[in-house]
Amino acid sequence: MTKYKEDVQPLRDKNDIELMKDTLREKHTERDYVMFLIGINTGLRVSDILALKTEQILNLQTKKNKHLIIEEGKTKKPRTISFKNIYDDVINYAKEVNSEWLFPSRQGTKAISTTQAYRVLRKAAWWNDIDSVGTHTMRKTFGYHLYKATKDVAMVQSLLNHSDPETTLRYIGITDEEMNQVQDSFVL
Repeated sequence: MTKYKEDVQPLRDKNDIELMKDTLREKHTERDYVMFLIGINTGLRVSDILALKTEQILNLQTKKNKHLIIEEGKTKKPRTISFKNIYDDVINYAKEVNSEWLFPSRQGTKAISTTQAYRVLRKAAWWNDIDSVGTHTMRKTFGYHLYKATKDVAMVQSLLNHSDPETTLRYIGITDEEMNQVQDSFVL
């Protein structure tokens, strides 16, 4: 028996992002909201988000630039993450966490699992009638909106640690239709 694997997508509509944030904050927990906030604003893989320790975030209080250097779990490469734009939400949450893990399970002795993170996101998406959501949605949303804002595929590729621009464009959901729309409206 093979498992069905849904092709998750980025949240392309900023209203959907706001709906997810509101739902996670109001119908779930602050933990779930901050997990999503970090995911869509840093492009970290869910496994790297869940590996964050409370102390790492609290130590940002002493850093002027609010950057954290982590070693990515999959690539083993160091990556500098900026928390500057989400600092207040993240630090206020971290101050209330009574666990070494930033996103603790109910027992607090370990982080929530990637499966639990998936369930949280799927339920919030269900509340808002949003399809094709999974844990990679956070990372893809980051890449998609960064690309839309900058049109710099090389920078997005580098931040996501992809090997080539085509992989990045496919990963963040830049479709042929969107490329055709750009070409249709471009004139010299």
